[in-house]
Amino acid sequence: MWRRIWALVVKEFLAIWKDRRSRAVLIGPPLLQVIVFGYAATFDLNHVALAVYDEDNSAASRELVALFTGSPVFRKVADLKNEGQIAAMIDARDSALVLHIGPQFSRDLQVKRPARVQLIVDGRDSNTAMIILNYTRNIVLSFNQQWARDHNLALPDVRLVPRAWFNPNLSSRWFVVPGIIALLTMVVSLMVTALSVARERELGTFDQLLVTPLRPLEVVMGKTLPAVIIGLFEASIIILAAVGWFHIPFLGSLAILYMGVLLYLLSAIGVGLMISSLVSTQQQAMLGAFMFLVPSVILSGFATPIANMPTAVQYITYLNPMRYFLVVVRGVFLEDARLDILWHEFWPMALIGVFTLAAAGVMFRHRLE
Repeated sequence: MWRRIWALVVKEFLAIWKDRRSRAVLIGPPLLQVIVFGYAATFDLNHVALAVYDEDNSAASRELVALFTGSPVFRKVADLKNEGQIAAMIDARDSALVLHIGPQFSRDLQVKRPARVQLIVDGRDSNTAMIILNYTRNIVLSFNQQWARDHNLALPDVRLVPRAWFNPNLSSRWFVVPGIIALLTMVVSLMVTALSVARERELGTFDQLLVTPLRPLEVVMGKTLPAVIIGLFEASIIILAAVGWFHIPFLGSLAILYMGVLLYLLSAIGVGLMISSLVSTQQQAMLGAFMFLVPSVILSGFATPIANMPTAVQYITYLNPMRYFLVVVRGVFLEDARLDILWHEFWPMALIGVFTLAAAGVMFRHRLE
C-alpha cells in the first residue's frame, strides 16, 4: 500500500514541477504577496494631508499646529487664508483634515476658559475618518496636558492611561501579517489540490488511474501528502518573512503553531480535493477555488470582526477553517497562547479536515469505479 502511495506522491511532485503554471503559482507569488500585503494591507495612516486655518496665529496656536506637523501621521499641505477655502480643500480631496483655530484661542487659554478648535474631516471614507479623529484626539489631549504643566494648572485627579496588551505600539502590521500566513497558505494548498485531478483529466492521465490497483483511499493520500509538504514549505517561508523581514514578535511555541498549520492544511486540502473531483478542466478548478476562497477570507475575521457580522452569518463562519487558524496564528505570535487555550480552535479544523477528505474519497470512488 505505502509503495503505491509513494509512487503516486512522486508522480504528483513531478507533475507539479513540470507544469509551468504550477511552478509559477508555488514559487514567485507567495513571496511577492507577503511583501506587498505586509506593506499595503495596513490600518495605520501615514502622511495624512493636513490644511491649517489659524486665525489666532499666536504662540499657543503655533504650538498646537507643531504637534500636528511633528507627528508622522500628518503632512501639512496648505495654510488657508479664509474660511471659504476649507470646503474647496475637502471637496477636491486636497486635504483629509482641516485644523481651524479661532481668533480667541490663546485668549481663552490665558483666562482659563475652554478654547475651541474645529477639526473638519473628509467623511467619505468613514473608517479612515474615524482613525484620523482618534489621532487628533491624542494630539489635542497631549497639548492640554503640556499646557497645564507649563502654566502650573491643576491636572485632573482622574486620568485615563491606556495600555494595549500584546501590541503596545498598536501597529496594525502585527495584526495583519500573521493573518497573511493563513491567507497565503490557504491559497497555495487550495490551488495545488484543486488543479491536481483537473490537470490529469486535461492530460488524459486520469484514465490511467482507473486501471491501476490504487484504491480511493490511496488516491486521496497520494494527492494529500504532496500538498501537505508544499503547504508546510510555503507556510515556513511566510513565517520566516514575518519574523525576519517585518519583525513581528514570535512569543509562542513553534510546535503548537505547526500543529495548527498541519490541521489547517488538511482542512484546506480536503476542500481542494472536493473541488478537483467535481470539475473537468483546470479553468473550472481555478474558478471553484476562487469561489471558495473569497467568502472564506471575508468570513474569517481577517479584516473585520466576526462579532460585528449578522447572527446568521456568524453561524456560517463555523464552517470556515480560516476562522480557527487566524486565532491560532495570532495567538501564538502575539500572546504566547498555550495548547489548552487553542484546543477549541484545533478540533474544529480537524473535524473539517476529516469530513472534507472523506467526502473527497467518496467522490473519487465514484470516479474510479
